[in-house]
Amino acid sequence: MFIRQLSVFLENKAGTLESVLKTLKENDINIEALSLADTSEFGLLRLIVDKPDEAKKALKGRGCTSTISDVLKVRLEQRVGFLEELVSSVSEHGINIEYMYAASSESESADMIIKTSDLQETDRVLKELGGE
Repeated sequence: MFIRQLSVFLENKAGTLESVLKTLKENDINIEALSLADTSEFGLLRLIVDKPDEAKKALKGRGCTSTISDVLKVRLEQRVGFLEELVSSVSEHGINIEYMYAASSESESADMIIKTSDLQETDRVLKELGGE
């Protein structure tokens, strides 16, 4: 399933992440998944939120730089080896997985956010594999 991801560029200093989270809270924006990566100078916060356009606007008002991009949300079966099968199928089609991270789920299965070099082809491959 295609969804929209909000990426926020953060200074790598104390209080920056807190400010972003407070802004989302003040604007009644729910976080469904997140990933935080850093370098020595900046951080990249990737978020799946219920209102990405409102989040981007609210963060811009606080001086934060952010972008919205398409990613895939994939339902993972809870069985040994399923993630390996998924990654193998994508790789066999020459698709590079740029990053992925887990998302909350309301069921016994897990959800994963995935960004690849070819989202359309990845979506097709995953549907063949039986993924949602």
